[in-house]
Amino acid sequence: MEEPLALHPVKLYVYDLSKGMARRLSPLMLGKSTAGTGPPRPGPPAAAGGHTSIIVHKDEFFYGSGGISSCAPGGTLLGPPDSVVDLGNTEVTEEIFLEYLSSLGESMFRGESYNLFEHNCNTFSNEVAQFLTGRKIPSYITDLPAEVLATPFGQALRPLLDSIQIQPPGGNTFSRHNGQS
Repeated sequence: MEEPLALHPVKLYVYDLSKGMARRLSPLMLGKSTAGTGPPRPGPPAAAGGHTSIIVHKDEFFYGSGGISSCAPGGTLLGPPDSVVDLGNTEVTEEIFLEYLSSLGESMFRGESYNLFEHNCNTFSNEVAQFLTGRKIPSYITDLPAEVLATPFGQALRPLLDSIQIQPPGGNTFSRHNGQS
């Protein structure tokens, strides 16, 4: 008789790096509020002052200009998340997941590949969520950078915003050789 596979919870942590400023300024910047109708918007995505990460196997994993990093949940200097989205469960073992992350860190998610609008923490969180659960992270998170860029304000600020590199302090750069096994 086969042993049933263990299920591991997968969560998305959402941080508001702007401490509420992006939400207050969104009517001016976007011509609409990010807190309007539809699903609740727990915090702005990377291009609007936010940060996301994936929690699985008792660790938090995120991507920034330093590459893929990990820490204990809530262990960066950002502190506790502003909201938590339950993404479901995964049967992917910790060993397979860490091998997958190592591969991502050597290919798609190297530090030098980071871009605030097109290849950021939300891109990483979305990719990892699909690998683990087969589901994407909420579209109100992944769609906001394009919404910002579609505005005159976003276009005017794009040269400045493109130069911004985000790396939440307090995590450890992920590699298969830093004690993770």
